[in-house]
Amino acid sequence: MDIYQIYAGGKFVSSSNVLNVSNPFTGKVFAQTYLADKFILEEAIIKAEEAKHLMKEMPSFQRYSILMEIASAMKADEHRLANVLAQEACKPYKYALGEIARAIQTFIVAAEESKRLPAEYISLDWTPAGAGKDGIVKYFPVGIVAGIAPFNFPINLAVHKIAPAIAAGCPIILKPASSTPLSTLELAKIIDKTTLPKGAVSILPMDRITGNILVTDPRFKLLTFTGSPEIGWKMKNDAGKKKVVLELGGNAGVIVTKSCDIDLAVAKCVVGGFAYSGQVCIHAQRIYVYKNIFNEFTEKYIAKVKLLKQGDPLDADTDISSMIDEANAIRVEDWINSAVKDGAKILCGGKRTDAYVEPTVLTNTSKQMNVCAKEVFGPVVTLESYTDFKEAINFINDSDYGLQAGVFTNQADEIDIAFNQLEVGGVIINDVPTFRVDHMPYGGIKESGLGREGIKYAIMDMMEAKILVKSR
Repeated sequence: MDIYQIYAGGKFVSSSNVLNVSNPFTGKVFAQTYLADKFILEEAIIKAEEAKHLMKEMPSFQRYSILMEIASAMKADEHRLANVLAQEACKPYKYALGEIARAIQTFIVAAEESKRLPAEYISLDWTPAGAGKDGIVKYFPVGIVAGIAPFNFPINLAVHKIAPAIAAGCPIILKPASSTPLSTLELAKIIDKTTLPKGAVSILPMDRITGNILVTDPRFKLLTFTGSPEIGWKMKNDAGKKKVVLELGGNAGVIVTKSCDIDLAVAKCVVGGFAYSGQVCIHAQRIYVYKNIFNEFTEKYIAKVKLLKQGDPLDADTDISSMIDEANAIRVEDWINSAVKDGAKILCGGKRTDAYVEPTVLTNTSKQMNVCAKEVFGPVVTLESYTDFKEAINFINDSDYGLQAGVFTNQADEIDIAFNQLEVGGVIINDVPTFRVDHMPYGGIKESGLGREGIKYAIMDMMEAKILVKSR
């Protein structure tokens, strides 16, 4: 069994609180690490306070070099890292390898952005009082960042907090999900070999009580959290005066119009609906298809869903595997059964075995059902028809969430209407809402969160503007 020490203030340490890490597919413990206690966290905070001055003064070329060194080291070890990720998260290997590739790219983008941190000149003589004066605006690191990452993308979503923090010159203490801490602890081994000041990065699995110190301690100047709305909005209320960025998921919708390429839409929607068992914030959960092509789309969609290969996440051919744990699988099964009881029809799937839920497609659903109204975070998709494009827009908007939406259309007017009227943070044309590249602004409105990730946008949150006013 592999034993992982946790990374606190530039040192690998242990605690009395052992954390077992299981493979959800086999149900067996395959590694152990530790939960940080409040004393280990305090030491990490003290070291971060010491490191923040060095981080602030670090020149851009050095930040760039460190970020690229991390990316290169990850690339050299990508297959082993993907193997670790696949086991702890039960993520099919091909998706795990893709996540490692994205994390590498995230570090590369952060390296590039570290060379173009914002600054500007402002002419102040727009009013008589500003005559003869100039303004120079420079952005400074905000201070220590608290990062909390989820289980579903355990490395890349952690890197979306760590990489911009390094680029901005901010120390960061990151709490990974207790079910998937190993990928980030592998990253800690790579970071420790760089010239980054000790204390600039700490990676500490913690229980919720200790982790709440990240939320309430005023020494943290920014909290960046990815997870559930229930926890995220409570954190915002408890965070005090620090900045808060929340990425809280959604129940993303897709519109399939009569002008689209149906085969393309079907293929994309299968991946968007069932990649990583739907445990994705931008999982294509609700699909609305124009009534005249609904039957054709549905027939082709169900046929492709039934071809998905279930199995061991370490098998290169596996498309879908177990969910993160049996408790979540039971919840999804309950939501399916509740929908059927209230009139929904199962087109395929619907059954659960231990932590595995079959890819499930439902129709005849209503907006009050959990599978429509909430974030299912499982392998469940609803298919419904619509009569006109405005109706489809209203279907998407009739939600407490607003993260991303996909629209399959080849009409320019529908693209404009979708972009201007959909109440979401991102509109994806001729692809599913599951599409994301790591330098784009990413986040949502309503219950889906507050602020934006994406390297440049995260860096802006991690910096504060200061103006110098001087006479000519």
